Amino acid sequence: MTSNLTKKEFIEQVIRVNHAGEFGAKRVYEGQLAALKDKQAIETVKHMKEQELVHLKYFEDEIIKRKIRPTAMHPVWNVAGFALGAATAFMGQRAAYACTVAVEEVIEEHYQEQLNMLGDEDAELKAKIEKFKAEETEHKETSLKNEAEQTPGYEALSVAIKVASRAAIWVSKRI
Repeated sequence: MTSNLTKKEFIEQVIRVNHAGEFGAKRVYEGQLAALKDKQAIETVKHMKEQELVHLKYFEDEIIKRKIRPTAMHPVWNVAGFALGAATAFMGQRAAYACTVAVEEVIEEHYQEQLNMLGDEDAELKAKIEKFKAEETEHKETSLKNEAEQTPGYEALSVAIKVASRAAIWVSKRI
């Protein structure tokens, strides 16, 4: 638990930021689907998006049930997520997969930090985060199998997306 937050505030922050992240992921995949041409890539991304929709639904329900204020950045993540997905997919399917790898690596790390900090708090929330983390790892591994690392400029693209993802997490926790 972070020292400056109560348990309740921490749980609210977890749900707020995860809701924002799952919404952003949905928008990234929608952007990719708007630009991808390869049928197999489209089917793969559709599968990942379907899992993200389940994650998003859970956090939307928790926002309502627990009366938690969502991030004020929602309109920005709406546009930014779609733009990131579309831009990387326009660069080619490998770049779209490279985007997924970068985002999911940050999310794996983020979810693990939350799991560590939750400890014995909120067993249901913890179980959902564990399940969602496993699915995010699956997305990353699928993308690596689809030659994400062969994207021209992979390292630079990966670093840029990771920096943006970490910034989005930081902002969504607070605003």
